[in-house]
Amino acid sequence: MSASGAMLAEAIAAVRRGEVIVLPTDTVYGLAARADTAAGRDALYRLKGRNDRQPSALLAATPEALLAHLPELRPAAQEAIAALLPGPYTLVVPNPAGRFPWLCGDDPSRIGVRVPELPAVAASVVAAVGVVVATSANLPADPDPRTVEDIAEKLRAGSAVVLDRGRLPGVPSTVLDLTGDEPHVLREGAGDTAAALAALGNA
Repeated sequence: MSASGAMLAEAIAAVRRGEVIVLPTDTVYGLAARADTAAGRDALYRLKGRNDRQPSALLAATPEALLAHLPELRPAAQEAIAALLPGPYTLVVPNPAGRFPWLCGDDPSRIGVRVPELPAVAASVVAAVGVVVATSANLPADPDPRTVEDIAEKLRAGSAVVLDRGRLPGVPSTVLDLTGDEPHVLREGAGDTAAALAALGNA
């Protein structure tokens, strides 16, 4: 097995064990852990120093994988996912079955979802484990990391595997709330907001 193949295998194994890894995305470096139990979220939050009541996104390698894990999503949410993902957007959508409540903060009726255009090695890891919980690989109040060197030493040391894919754009995803009558922007970011809203109007 090549060095890159060995690292890929170790990253997959680490996530399956419930450990945290550093994952490159299409925007910034993130911390990722298994999403199917609260234990993965807990490990990630302990490392980052994140409050348990803060929500985090459910991240998948493809829209199809995301929808397979949230089969009760309403047609409007499914259409929005098809219109905008993969891409640099996080979508907050209704969660009618209350799935992954440990990722939803104080409101399990809504959940953030993300399907980035992942680098190949990151896509392979996420595809192998199904879905992960992900948040940016920074400490509270620190800037979003565009290189591995930008990530605090505490976070790198506490991650089982660090997948380094060089310099990333460094601007986090645009966050859109789709739980109301009209979509609205929670955070301006890497995704083109006007284009996204136009796409949703035509979805």
